[in-house]
Amino acid sequence: MQTNSAHPAAHSAPALDRQSLLPDCGNCFALCCTAFGFSRSADFALDKPAGSPCPNLAADFSCTIHSSLRPRGFRGCTVFDCFGAGQKVSQGLFGGTSWRENPESTGPMFAAFKAVRQLHEMLWYLAEARCRTFDSDLAHQAVELGTIIGQAVDGGLQPLLALDIQELHARVRSMLMEVSTEVRSAYFAAGGDHLDAGLGAGADLMGINLRGRRLCGADLRGAYLIAADLRDSDLSGVDLLGADLRDARLEGADLSAALYLTQPQLNAARGSRATRLPADLVQPPHWWPGSGQG
Repeated sequence: MQTNSAHPAAHSAPALDRQSLLPDCGNCFALCCTAFGFSRSADFALDKPAGSPCPNLAADFSCTIHSSLRPRGFRGCTVFDCFGAGQKVSQGLFGGTSWRENPESTGPMFAAFKAVRQLHEMLWYLAEARCRTFDSDLAHQAVELGTIIGQAVDGGLQPLLALDIQELHARVRSMLMEVSTEVRSAYFAAGGDHLDAGLGAGADLMGINLRGRRLCGADLRGAYLIAADLRDSDLSGVDLLGADLRDARLEGADLSAALYLTQPQLNAARGSRATRLPADLVQPPHWWPGSGQG
């Protein structure tokens, strides 16, 4: 995959804050291929119960069909991102001893992976919030919450599994929404095409045509944008926290200053080399014809 480094870093959270949150599959015991279950659908070619290895998993924890996941019916695998939880659990919490080497660790390891993934995703958002806010109190709050999460991840297996993740998630979400309001308000004075488009948090916008629109500052948090046409649109300052971008058309769109965008969202969407992204996100290979996972 290629990184999109053509746009000013000032528009996004610094990549250095997020390096430990990038997946390192070579140092993971294929936890995403084992811990989670899935049902046969357009995203997965077969049923797999949680806690069981995928039949495509090799002895060395690699995927035997990695180069052809999408053509083989495993699009869901190309969308998933663990936010670095895989290597953190495999090498950190379990000291590099796999669930195959120690079968008794299987349950605790998979449970830890699910917990750390949620916590690392929060860290991803907090890194951006700290960078995007102009309010020193909010920036301090982001750092404080990040410290709490970091200590929880590094504090050992039992405290991690006993952590009230939902309570922590609620605190993080509240702070993210405050930063969103601040960031988006900076775009309101200039106006935008979203003011009369019926857009809003949690809106059902499946298949909507927003091509070429200036959506700057819109609140699309949790919106359903499945198969929406956002080609050539400007999404600067748009809150995309939890937005469903499956099969959304992003060709030529400018997301370089979008708020709370994640790699899984991009992986689920459709785009092109002309799509502008934040500096620490990458264009998925399936966006390019002939890339091997088309």
